[in-house]
Amino acid sequence: MSSSARYLNPSEAAERLGISQKALRLYEKQGLLTPDRTAAGWRTYGPAEMARATEIAALRALGLSLAQVKRVLNGDPQSLAPALAAHQKKLEEELGRLATAVATVRDLRSNLADGHPPRMHELSRLARPASEALATFDLPWPWGGERFELRDVKPLNFIIGPLGSGKTRLARAIADNLPGAVFIGLERGADGGAGALARMAADPDLKARVEQTIAWLVEEGATTSSDLTALVVTLETSREETAVIDMIEQGLDQETQEAVIAHLRRRGAGARPIFMLTRSSAILDLAEIGADETITLCPANHSPPTRVMPIPGAPGYEAVATCLATPEVRARTEGVIAFRPQIA
Repeated sequence: MSSSARYLNPSEAAERLGISQKALRLYEKQGLLTPDRTAAGWRTYGPAEMARATEIAALRALGLSLAQVKRVLNGDPQSLAPALAAHQKKLEEELGRLATAVATVRDLRSNLADGHPPRMHELSRLARPASEALATFDLPWPWGGERFELRDVKPLNFIIGPLGSGKTRLARAIADNLPGAVFIGLERGADGGAGALARMAADPDLKARVEQTIAWLVEEGATTSSDLTALVVTLETSREETAVIDMIEQGLDQETQEAVIAHLRRRGAGARPIFMLTRSSAILDLAEIGADETITLCPANHSPPTRVMPIPGAPGYEAVATCLATPEVRARTEGVIAFRPQIA
């Protein structure tokens, strides 16, 4: 180890790279990165390791799976082709949205010059303030009918709470009241995936998209299953809608859950919002939450749902953390629901 070179511990390296320590460990686990070790056995990252990690992080930012990253770093640049195509499509979609906004502004300015001021609903199409409520409704039982306002929706929105907290009822209420939203329940894979396969057989374009997504997930470490296929089919079918998904981790092992959340994150900031009910620490890793993600907690005492910041010590943080469990633990309680007996 050179005495003049700057060697970083995992925390410093992760901060310098703009990624998490978990990501560094994942790179190491997949054989993409081999950190140096101190005399005491602690991981340390020198200039060579940081250069390699920078390359990996850049390729991951383009949406490459771990297996694709490995192939590119091993001298196969053609593995970049699908990722670059997807990135180009994403940029073109963003360009299309900007072009539409520019055309709207141009028309409004022209009308204003002609003495026709814009109406408020026309201005609201240009930029919706983060504080504006996108949906407003009365909270269902187990709450007392309090008014709830859904604001600042992000591409990924987690809904969490203990059993009996009302999170599923909140999710259904969001799907019912948020324009363009659809609720995806636990029955999505109840037929062993036969329904998902039938939908794919009837729609060749859907089949191609599903197969492409599952191929990426498998390269990321996922295990194929009827539950995974059913989830991907429902996501692809509802990609033009806001999907509200009940217990997204249902039937998926830890590696598959981690692959699924990595896939959803690579959609980018302009993606259609997704709401996910979860109690899995593999899906909702508090250390991995980014700027384009939100957490809504349904408290055990049935006080109104609240937005929780993923910062230790923030209000509600510990309550969220105690709701989460590893996929192994979650599997033991899969299918357990809280219900209220109907009173005649």
